[in-house]
Amino acid sequence: MDAARMDAAPRLPVDRLLDDPGTRIIVCCGAGGVGKTTTAAALGVRAAERGRKVVVLTIDPARRLAQSMGIDSLDNTPRRVKGVDGADGGELHAMMLDMKRTFDEIVEGHADSERAEAILANPFYQSLSAGFAGTQEYMAMEKLGQLRAREDWDLIVVDTPPSRSALDFLDAPKRLGSFLDGKFIRVLMAPAKVGGRAGMKFLNVGMSLMTGTLSKLMGASLLKDVQTFVAAMDTMFGGFRTRADATFRLLQAPGTAFLVVAAPEPDALREAAYFVERLAAEKMPLAGLVLNRVHVSGADQLSAERALAAAENLEEGGIVDQESGNAGLRDSAAEADATGAGAAESGADADVDEITAGLLRLHAERMQVIAREQRTRDRFTSLHPEVAVAEVAALPGDVHDLAGLRAIGERLAAGVPAGA
Repeated sequence: MDAARMDAAPRLPVDRLLDDPGTRIIVCCGAGGVGKTTTAAALGVRAAERGRKVVVLTIDPARRLAQSMGIDSLDNTPRRVKGVDGADGGELHAMMLDMKRTFDEIVEGHADSERAEAILANPFYQSLSAGFAGTQEYMAMEKLGQLRAREDWDLIVVDTPPSRSALDFLDAPKRLGSFLDGKFIRVLMAPAKVGGRAGMKFLNVGMSLMTGTLSKLMGASLLKDVQTFVAAMDTMFGGFRTRADATFRLLQAPGTAFLVVAAPEPDALREAAYFVERLAAEKMPLAGLVLNRVHVSGADQLSAERALAAAENLEEGGIVDQESGNAGLRDSAAEADATGAGAAESGADADVDEITAGLLRLHAERMQVIAREQRTRDRFTSLHPEVAVAEVAALPGDVHDLAGLRAIGERLAAGVPAGA
């Protein structure tokens, strides 16, 4: 890798971050499909095998984390991961957020059994807990707060929800908290006081903000469901906003470190740059950028241009460099007559030349991809030269076990792709 490129951005000290007892929460965030889940799992495995007691909280619906950690299934309860080297006293647990179950636990923990039963059975609550925009992100915050309060682990690694906008993880809890703090609920209660068609018209305006799931409930029974829900939840509304604000402050605390995960592609790095700027605006501690799936070559001294030129020479007549440094034609007719086996050898050499030319063209394509990725990365680092970067080489296949996660962890710690 070019030294000037590495000088443009500091290297992300992953092991120092993982080993620091002051680091209590690591949040992996970024656009969808860039490897956040794999990064979070690899960090968890590496931290545990370096002596930390770790829990990884994933919100990825693909359930790849469970497969790679050898767990049949993940749910809302942290489960011990077997096969992790705990010689240094480390442990690894993993869990997958169940947003509805987390919401149910909040209700069960803040209401008596009779009221909790009424809330959980309420159709309005069931739609809210399963389908309201922002519920997943809010419940991720709730679960993070619960895990931090338990003190069972000295490091929590969070894999943020996949979403079209990386900003949803920061914004959605505030939006849902505002809804649940009672203000919008009072709007929903207004139709019951107005009554009649006017009330239903007013209700329709409020309900236009709800998800498609809630809109299916529009009808005569909805007012009753809302009234029952609000009556049962009345004493709990303020707590939602309070807890959301408390967890938001926790994310701003010095013990938290954000890692923005991206791929070396324009869209992913644009999203990463946007997130870096937003984290700075929110005064949240950014540890650095993890650049996943970076292409490398062990023969980068052979440029794409030279490889293509060599391939063309082979394809157009077998022109190669001779020992004297002059170009000559391989296996000329005179040479073939002299050996007595010209036809056979010429055919074999043609096959070799064809294979060699194909490999040269593949190498040229790889070098062109590497150059394109470097330009994309350099645009990011020129805008954010203060952001530390760790590059992770693209692997030939998917990560599906602890060995694969360890390999990713080693590359993360190195900060530079193997072969670079």
